[in-house]
Amino acid sequence: MTRTFNAEFYGQLLAKYQPKAITTESENEQAIAVAQDLEHRPNRTPEEDTFLELLVALIEKFEETHYPIPKGTPHSMLIHLMEARDMQPEGLVGVLGSLELVLDIINGKISISQHQAKALAEVFKVDESLFV
Repeated sequence: MTRTFNAEFYGQLLAKYQPKAITTESENEQAIAVAQDLEHRPNRTPEEDTFLELLVALIEKFEETHYPIPKGTPHSMLIHLMEARDMQPEGLVGVLGSLELVLDIINGKISISQHQAKALAEVFKVDESLFV
């Protein structure tokens, strides 16, 4: 059975919560609380799903503005991924060729080539653009 969208019920959700652009921490916390409540609700209606999408978009916009994630460098991304996997430089010798080369890349002495970026992306299961 296909569930239809009930515009009246959606309107009631909008009237109850009165969503708007989030401008303060307090508003963000309130929106997150409502979103979490909806997210964990079993058998959400299509209207609740749509409302949840709206809340998430408003929360993301606020957080992107107030908590920007700095763009990492290829070097910092490699170090982060290695630390996250508790990987030692020796673990990349088979991927990059030699321990000296691995250490030069890790220490920022040389840049990661396109070929090396592709190989690292395969190892870490990420997009190679992180390394270029």
